[in-house]
Amino acid sequence: MGTSGIGRGQADDAPPPKGGDPTKGEEPPKGEGPAKGGGPAKGEGPAKGEEPPKPAAPPTAGPSPKVAAGAGRTPPGPARPEFWRSPLRGPWLTAVFGLVLLFGITVLFVTGLLSYAAYDPDLAAVNDQTPDKGWLGFYLFPWPTSPYWLYRLTQGVHVTLGIVLVPVLLAKLWSVIPKLFEWPPVRSVSHALERLSLLLLVGGAGFEFVTGILNVQLHYIFPGSFYTLHFYGAWVFIGAFVVHVAFRLPRALRAVRAGPGEPPAGSEEAVGLVSPRPAAPTISRRGALAMVGLGSLALLVVTAGQSIGGWWRQTALLAPHGRDPGSGPNGFQINKTAASVGIRPSDVGPAWRLTVRGQGRQVDLTYGQLLAMAQHESALPIACVEGWSTPDQRWGGVRLTDLAALVGLGVDTPPVLVESVQRGGSFRSAVLGDNQVRDGRSLLAVRVNGAVLSADHGYPARVIVAGAPGVHNTKWVTRLTFGEPA
Repeated sequence: MGTSGIGRGQADDAPPPKGGDPTKGEEPPKGEGPAKGGGPAKGEGPAKGEEPPKPAAPPTAGPSPKVAAGAGRTPPGPARPEFWRSPLRGPWLTAVFGLVLLFGITVLFVTGLLSYAAYDPDLAAVNDQTPDKGWLGFYLFPWPTSPYWLYRLTQGVHVTLGIVLVPVLLAKLWSVIPKLFEWPPVRSVSHALERLSLLLLVGGAGFEFVTGILNVQLHYIFPGSFYTLHFYGAWVFIGAFVVHVAFRLPRALRAVRAGPGEPPAGSEEAVGLVSPRPAAPTISRRGALAMVGLGSLALLVVTAGQSIGGWWRQTALLAPHGRDPGSGPNGFQINKTAASVGIRPSDVGPAWRLTVRGQGRQVDLTYGQLLAMAQHESALPIACVEGWSTPDQRWGGVRLTDLAALVGLGVDTPPVLVESVQRGGSFRSAVLGDNQVRDGRSLLAVRVNGAVLSADHGYPARVIVAGAPGVHNTKWVTRLTFGEPA
């Protein structure tokens, strides 16, 4: 607050002391002494035995009565606003990070739902083994086969965007960390609900991002199935996210419109964000925003190549390594090797048979008989839930519709249960929808890029389906069951 000519150090908006100072040269009315509470008249000294009055101390800006009343009860440490000294924290920076996350997490959730739909969970339990999912496992629609690159796109966006948002998420958490320690912890029912949603939001975000990144690296250190954990974690997180957005979105929009100039510490907009004792700044708020953006850009550069494939895969420094089988026709990315799932030479040797069932009929084919059937080619990629994908590979083999015809099924081919000889690991079997079976590009492949399949790519035969997740392109196939419950 400023000062005026009324008196040095006195606030210019403060009332004069009770009784006021005598005006210069003015004497009290005749027969009266000085006004009660006032100083002696000009030319008079203090009353006998009294000391001269002391000048009033200049007022100081202090905490509001509400803050002052609770200050003594606030525990020391991070619960006190003075503990946090960064001059960058404030509503504008927090709001910008929050709006970026609002857009990014919405895209992540939508692409996550599409990934769930791609597994065709309503077809059979083998496609989705999530326990007790109830209404959370609602069925969206049969996953289409066209465009054939749809899953490659949606899952590539899901994984790449999730990694790119990590610096933004960390910056947002940093910007609001004082509010996690605010005192008192709960002030009302609505405040308690907001605090609970904040706990679930922060915990859910950490869980989803950490487990997702570990899955990208094929590093499963968490107990249980990643598929199940990520499924339930996503619903907990998105529920807390919706509650948080409902509370905070109007305030965030106001803060962005107001610009980077922050409100004064202690105001309602700044409480818990703007430090009352900020340190000297070393970077501007816009500079901090640019630094986070550069971090996200760097992660994009070293991540996106695993979804683009081809030459760009060399730039994917964060992609899982050690799973590339080398050069040649079979020299493209794989997820699980034959050895990792317990495939023995005898399982895929001369004794191997392909069993085709349907309508109460069964046909057993040797490898030679399979090769003797009409062969077709399809140019399709492999795209996996971990975010990586390959460019189109040229697959050769027998159409699934031709195999269905062996057991008397015509053009209205039903769904098929595909089973592998693998002994360990997940997705030993999968059910393909009738639209996937009827697509002319869907093959039981025996060759790729003109060469016989390698053991790691599924020799002697594997399924390749347009638009399906990689785990549904079952390798080391031994049985096809058309139209019967899985």
